[in-house]
Amino acid sequence: MFVKIALLVLFFAIMIAVGLYARRHSTNVNDFVLGGRKVGPWLTAFAYGTSYFSAVVFVGYAGQFGYKYGMASTWIGLGNAAIGSLMAWVILGRRTRIMTKYLDAKTMPDFFGKRYNSNALRISAALISFIFLIPYTSSVYNGLSRLFGMAFNIPYTVCVIAMAALTCLYVILGGYMATAINDFIQGIIMLVGISAVILAILGQHGGLNATIMELAQIPSDVAPTMGQPGAFTSFLGTDPINLLGVVVLTSLGTWGLPQMVQKFYAIRDERAVKIGTIISTFFAIIIAGGCYFLGGFGRLYDTEAIHLADGKIAYDAIIPSMLSTLPDLLIGVVIMLVLSASMSTLASLVLTSSSTLTIDLIKGNIVKDMDEKRQIITMRVLLVVFIIISVVMALDPPTFIAQLMGISWGALAGAFLAPFLYGLYWKKVTKAAVWASFASGVLITVINMFPATKFIQSPINAGAAAMIAGLVIVPVVSLLTPKMKADDVDAVFKCYDVKHMVEQKYALTEEENKKA
Repeated sequence: MFVKIALLVLFFAIMIAVGLYARRHSTNVNDFVLGGRKVGPWLTAFAYGTSYFSAVVFVGYAGQFGYKYGMASTWIGLGNAAIGSLMAWVILGRRTRIMTKYLDAKTMPDFFGKRYNSNALRISAALISFIFLIPYTSSVYNGLSRLFGMAFNIPYTVCVIAMAALTCLYVILGGYMATAINDFIQGIIMLVGISAVILAILGQHGGLNATIMELAQIPSDVAPTMGQPGAFTSFLGTDPINLLGVVVLTSLGTWGLPQMVQKFYAIRDERAVKIGTIISTFFAIIIAGGCYFLGGFGRLYDTEAIHLADGKIAYDAIIPSMLSTLPDLLIGVVIMLVLSASMSTLASLVLTSSSTLTIDLIKGNIVKDMDEKRQIITMRVLLVVFIIISVVMALDPPTFIAQLMGISWGALAGAFLAPFLYGLYWKKVTKAAVWASFASGVLITVINMFPATKFIQSPINAGAAAMIAGLVIVPVVSLLTPKMKADDVDAVFKCYDVKHMVEQKYALTEEENKKA
């Protein structure tokens, strides 16, 4: 217990120290929201990865999908690395960095407003972000309750309030730069933690081959592989179609999430984008691949602890049940891992929410004349407000709290992914197409939330459907509706035509120049 508490105290002290250090880098709005657009590849890549993978993934998704699909759930992690990290950086990174700086767009709604020359689109995007980001913050706390109860016997309420207060403190002090530096530290903890846990769990069962053989003996209780031994160690698992839906939602979804895409706004330059692509992909392979690979062995820990009174499986209890068998020191490392994953995601979410609401909704619409000092004060106040709201929701969650991540990802990515992606590459996207994408993403997700109107059984698949619908709707509607003014669009895409000067390393003498 002493070791576990000592690790936590050290962890908290470092987070606060970073916030105090980064305070000098948050003197204006651009610094507070984007770190002055001078953040290097390592910090940006780790900020992207730690915001991507929260405790919801480690405890909730890894346990749930590992139990359902067995070792095939590892495909989710590999999909996250290939699509959610590598392809996202390659396709979005450079163009997002260039166009957002050229337009001086600080948030995703700000991008929509300036790219499509519409304040109404900016306000609508800000409202969608606010509505669906805030509930998502509540789901971030979910993975902590059972783990802290197992390790410290600390009430969930105390754990949630302490984590929220600490996160709020360092984000208020240092803004984006404090978040990025802490994300780097937390990312290292996550890399070490997941590697140590996997080795320990496999070691308990005699190594990788012995663990797989043990899992292969368990017959499937999932259609269409009902009763089949070895289904949980097969290449595509027990249900490839629904597995694909999870891969699409959790991988492609990052392309349209404001808190993820804004990492590209802040990166220093194009060279940093290339380096960050490699680092981010490696991080995702280890963290996401490791989490889902670990979850794939959840059936080996199918005890009474993971069964509810009505016979259903408590998926959030699977990973904690697995981890409870580890030595105390390793449990302390796991607690820090989950805290790191939760706090990094929470910090990113509340910073995105407060900056979006301040810059895109309050400034210029509610408060006409808002200088930089007032904007930063407003963002800091809203940070506290959003943290309080998320804590209240987490302490008294609605019945669908476990599905909030899927619902939030589906609505946000369904609404934003297509107009953002096409907006970076295609001049012919129309305002009507953007409105259509906003409407379809939100409506598909919201209508599917209620039993009476549910048309897709799984909220995961509904989110994936919302994203794919947007990718189809935007080009179709753009071809059928009035085009934007060519001069306005050309002025935006002019940012890609800017010539970059290269520093001269060697100069010819006048005599050599004549000979040349």
